[in-house]
Amino acid sequence: MPTVELKNATKRYRGEHGLIEAVSDINLVVRQGEFVFVVGSSGAGKSTLLQLIAGQIRADEGQVLLDGLNVAPLPLFPSARVRRNFGYVAQEPRLMRRRTIFENLAMVARVSGLTREKKLRERTEKALGIVGLGGLGGKYPWELSIGQARRVELARALINSPPVLVLDELTANLDADNIWDLMHVLSELNRLGTTVIMATHASTIVNVMHRRVVTLVDGMIAGDMSGGRYGEIRAQKSRYPKTP
Repeated sequence: MPTVELKNATKRYRGEHGLIEAVSDINLVVRQGEFVFVVGSSGAGKSTLLQLIAGQIRADEGQVLLDGLNVAPLPLFPSARVRRNFGYVAQEPRLMRRRTIFENLAMVARVSGLTREKKLRERTEKALGIVGLGGLGGKYPWELSIGQARRVELARALINSPPVLVLDELTANLDADNIWDLMHVLSELNRLGTTVIMATHASTIVNVMHRRVVTLVDGMIAGDMSGGRYGEIRAQKSRYPKTP
C-alpha cells in the first residue's frame, strides 16, 4: 500500500490581478493506513491540495510522490496503474443524471481497464453494498436523496478498491444520521487498511473521530497534529452529535 508525499508542492491560478498561489510550498507525508482530516477556512487551499494528491491537477512546482514515484509530471489522466491507487470524491456532485447508478460506477472501472460485463456488475454491486445501497444500481441520480447521492459518489470512488481515498467535503449538507453512517463506513475501511484523506468544515466530526488533523491557512500548512481537535468534545446527548 502506497505512501503519499508532497515535497515543496505549489499550485497557482490566474486571477484578476495576476497569479494566485492556491497552495504554497506544501510538505506533507501521509503513510499507508492513516486517516487524515484537512481543515481550514473557505479559500484556504483544501480542495487544491486534495486535487494535487489525487492527480486531478498538476503542481506548478515541487513533487507529488506515490511510493517514491513522482506523479506530478504525469498526464492529468495517468496510467490505469496510477489511477487505481486513488478514489476521489469532489466537493461538487459529479454524478451523470441521465445515466443509471450502475453506469456511473462502471464508467470509472472501464477507464481503469475493466471491460467484462459480469465483473463490472459484481464490482459495482460490491461497492454499493459497502455504502449500504445494494440493489440500487438500476436507479438514476435524480431518484436519490442527497445522502444517497453522496454515498453513490463514495461507492464510485471505491469501485477499483483503491488503497487511498481522497474526499472533499463528503459530508457537506447532510443530516446527522447520514453523516455518521458515512463516517462509520470510512472508519471501517480505514480499519481494514485504506488510507483516508478528507477535507471537512465540520468541527464535531474532527473532534469525535480524533484522528490526525492538517490545518491550512492561506494555502500553507499551519498545523499538523496527531489526534488533533478543533476544540473540546462536548457531552453528547444522543447517538448522533449535531454538526455545524
